[in-house]
Amino acid sequence: MSRTIIAPSVLSADFSKLGDEVEAIVRAGADWIHLDVMDGHFVPNITFGPPVIKAIRNRTDKVFDCHLMITPADPYLAAFAEAGCDVITVHAEAGPHLDRSLQAIRNLGKKAGVSLNPSTPESVIEYVLDRLDLVLLMTVNPGFGGQAFIPSVVEKVKRVKALIGDRPIDIQIDGGITPETAPLVAAAGANVLVAGSAVFKGGSEASYRANIEAIRTASDGAMRRAA
Repeated sequence: MSRTIIAPSVLSADFSKLGDEVEAIVRAGADWIHLDVMDGHFVPNITFGPPVIKAIRNRTDKVFDCHLMITPADPYLAAFAEAGCDVITVHAEAGPHLDRSLQAIRNLGKKAGVSLNPSTPESVIEYVLDRLDLVLLMTVNPGFGGQAFIPSVVEKVKRVKALIGDRPIDIQIDGGITPETAPLVAAAGANVLVAGSAVFKGGSEASYRANIEAIRTASDGAMRRAA
């Protein structure tokens, strides 16, 4: 059985030493690096764009998992691809042409993801499943780190898992992931967990390692019991 993929969100890192933080979480056991891009328009916060991603790309060969909380997204897809993102996820709510956006990401040679806000029904991805490599379910409302997990999304994970069937699509969870909430979504079918404050609390590489291990142990155990 495959183990949980842990994707720490650098949104919770110390931005004054972002490259060093990326290297530290990789040494601590991170599988992917999650990049939360916010525009102050689609979500009420502004983070960073392609230049920052490009600047830290040479610090690791781990998957750069880019979550675009921006609208419109299409004009910027090429810039994020060129900056070194491996997976590019757009929000279903961010534009009128989801199918076109996913095609564009695939045409850039990248893996395509779609993200759903807590109140968005999973039915919106039904007709684009064959263009997807990843479905990201928000378990908080996007825009800020450190929010509380929304429990009703656990049932949504199960419905998305059923919708995907045997397609090789990752199910990713973003928001409020801790060793307590990770087993809930892992048992429901999620295999990629984004964690920000829960990974970066403590501020040292040793604490990052302990935090990642706690989340992975909890989620892997739930996966095994559910299998």
